[in-house]
Amino acid sequence: MAKTTIGILGGSGFYQMPGMEGVEQLEVETPFGKPSDPFFRGRIGDVEVVFLARHGKGHRLMPSEINFRANVFGMKKLGVQQLVSVSSAGSLREEIEPGEMVVPDQFIDRTIKRPGTFFGNGIVVHVSLADPICPRLSAALVAASRAAGARVHEGGTYLCIEGPQFSSRAESRLYRTWNADVISMTAMQEARLAREAELCFAVLVMVTDYDCWHESVAAVDIGEILRVMRLNVETAQKAVANLAHSLAGTDRACSCARALEGTIITDRSVMPPKLVEELRPLIGKYVK
Repeated sequence: MAKTTIGILGGSGFYQMPGMEGVEQLEVETPFGKPSDPFFRGRIGDVEVVFLARHGKGHRLMPSEINFRANVFGMKKLGVQQLVSVSSAGSLREEIEPGEMVVPDQFIDRTIKRPGTFFGNGIVVHVSLADPICPRLSAALVAASRAAGARVHEGGTYLCIEGPQFSSRAESRLYRTWNADVISMTAMQEARLAREAELCFAVLVMVTDYDCWHESVAAVDIGEILRVMRLNVETAQKAVANLAHSLAGTDRACSCARALEGTIITDRSVMPPKLVEELRPLIGKYVK
């Protein structure tokens, strides 16, 4: 049976992954500094699971303060092959109601302060992000979430804003004209970096509110968001456990594991040797 290792990035409210056995806490060094928190590695059934709370213990990191590169690099270094991001979000569509879940397949990036690549400083790489979500992993996540009792919307566009403030009403109405479906603050950089790390990537969105475009409800209120979030988290945890069981022993029958193939533009002879060694977990099979 093939070894399967999945990583879970827990977002607001999703600070632990119950049901993991043989759990060990790991501190991981990366070329990009410290990850948000220690990693927790254990097993769910026959699958190895690595969990990280992206906002850190006690939710001490704002979205713009998260070290996304260290988080995803750490997952890669620990042998993760498939990465699931769990995020809370506001709905931009009447039919996507608070308390429901979305497994999006596209992104719009409105962030302005965050590094979105592992490369640069002497190594240039251009990966495709046309389809940022792994369709195989995403379909498995939809099935696992429905089996957990969630009402799930399959597909849709995740609009990622800088934050930490929520949108103005004018912005919220504008984003609806862009055909965005949910709005949040974290998963875009994870999608970019997961592609560069050749990880399968999917997102489970827990919908907590209608943002502020919806005139029949009050403006976004953090207290209400936290209330709905608490109701969603247990279902999300069950969904992730279901996903782990469903992936046991399966192969990655997708192109994610070859995402860097043919994308490294820089000639090997001019790459900084120290940088090559630092990035070996990412580029080692292409740069000998």
